Amino acid sequence: MKVRSTDKGWESIVTQHSSDPRVARLTAFCKTREEMETSERAVLAPFAEKSGDSRGRQYSEASHSYRTEFQRDRARIIHSRAFRRMEYKTQVFLNGTGDHLRTRLTHSIEVASISRTIARALRLNEDLAEAIALAHDLGHAPFGHSGEEMLAECMRDHGGFDHNRQSLRTVDLLETPYPQFPGLNLTFEVREGLRKHEPCYEFPAPGGENYKCPSLEAQVADLADEITYCSHDLDDAVDFEILNAAQLGENEIWRRSHCEVLARYTSARVPELHKLIIRDIIDNEVHDLVVTSAKSIAVSGVQSADDVRRQPAPLIRYSDELAEANRALRKFLYQNVYYHPRVAEVNRRACEMLRRVFEAYLVDPDRLGDGATRRIESQGLPRTVCDYVAGMTDRYLIAEYKRIAQVGTVYANHPLRA
Repeated sequence: MKVRSTDKGWESIVTQHSSDPRVARLTAFCKTREEMETSERAVLAPFAEKSGDSRGRQYSEASHSYRTEFQRDRARIIHSRAFRRMEYKTQVFLNGTGDHLRTRLTHSIEVASISRTIARALRLNEDLAEAIALAHDLGHAPFGHSGEEMLAECMRDHGGFDHNRQSLRTVDLLETPYPQFPGLNLTFEVREGLRKHEPCYEFPAPGGENYKCPSLEAQVADLADEITYCSHDLDDAVDFEILNAAQLGENEIWRRSHCEVLARYTSARVPELHKLIIRDIIDNEVHDLVVTSAKSIAVSGVQSADDVRRQPAPLIRYSDELAEANRALRKFLYQNVYYHPRVAEVNRRACEMLRRVFEAYLVDPDRLGDGATRRIESQGLPRTVCDYVAGMTDRYLIAEYKRIAQVGTVYANHPLRA
C-alpha cells in the first residue's frame, strides 16, 4: 500500500489503516506541527517569535498537521502569482539587459538567504524571517525604484504609492487563490514585518496594544534587505561595467574588503577578484550585524517577543562604525550607479511608458480586465489602476504601452491626469 500525506494529516491515515504495521512504522518518523512547535520552544531564544504563539490570521483557519504557521505562510508566498512575476521585474538594471543581473525575484531569494543566516545565529525564528524576506517586494512596481517614483507621482492626489504598503495590499487583497477570503490570509507576524519604514503603532496588535518596534525577525529581514541590495547592486554595477577601479577605490567598504581579499588570495585577479570582494563585504556586514545585535539584545534585557515590541528603538543594528560606512556606500551607489546615464536614461524612457499606460487606463478602464474592474466600485478608479500597473512585469508593461500607442488613445486632457 502506498502511504501519502494529505491536508487532513497523518492522524486520519493512521485511523483508516491502523491494522497495517507499515503505517505505524512510517508515522514514527513523521514530525508533526505540534512537535515542531515544541522544538521551537526548546531551541529558540525567549525573545524569538514562536509559531505556536502566533497572534493568528484575519480569517480563522484550522492549523496544518505538519507545517507550522510561518512555514505555511512561506509556502503561500512562494506559490503566489505576485512572487512569480518578480522574475520579470527590474532590480536596478532593466530586466532583460543581462542574463546575470539581479531581478526583483533573485534579490528577494538572496534577502531570504541572508535573513536565515542572521536569524539562525541569533536563535530567532528562521521561518518567519524568511517569509517576511520573500514577501517584502511583492508590491514593487515595474522598472525598479524609478517605476515606484513615477507611480507615486501618478497617485500624488489619490493617496500616493509606496511599495512596502503595496506588498501588504498584495497579500491582503490582490492575491485571490482562496474562495473563503481575500488575499493570502497570512499571520499577523508576517504582515507586521511587511510594514517597513513605518511606525508599528499604526498597526496595533489584535489585543489593541500599540508599539514602536516589530519583531526581531522583521528587523532582521529589513537589514538583510539593505545588506543584499547594497552589495549586489554594487556587484551588478561592476558586471555592467559602469564602475572602474578608481571609483571603487573611493569607497571605504570596497577598499577594505579589497585589501582583505588580496591578503588571503595573493594571486586573485579580475573578474574572480570582484566576486571574492563582494562575498567578503557580505560576510563582514553579517558578522558585524550579528555581534552588535547580540550585544544590543543582551543589554536591553528583553525576555519575550512582546518585550521587543515595547523597545524605543530596533535592537537589530550595525556597529556605529559600519552604519556610517554603509551610509557612505549608499551615497556612492546613488552618485555612481543609480543616476549613471546608462541607467537613468533607460529608466526615464521606461517610466514615461508607465505614465502613459497609467493615464490610458484612467480614460479606458475596460482595458483592466474583469478582476480589476470589479474592484473599482470599492477601491476607486485611480487605486484600482495603480494596483494593476504595480503588478505588471516590465515586459508586460512595455507590450501594453505598444498596444496603447498603436490604438492612439487620447487622454492628454483627462481630468484625472493630475
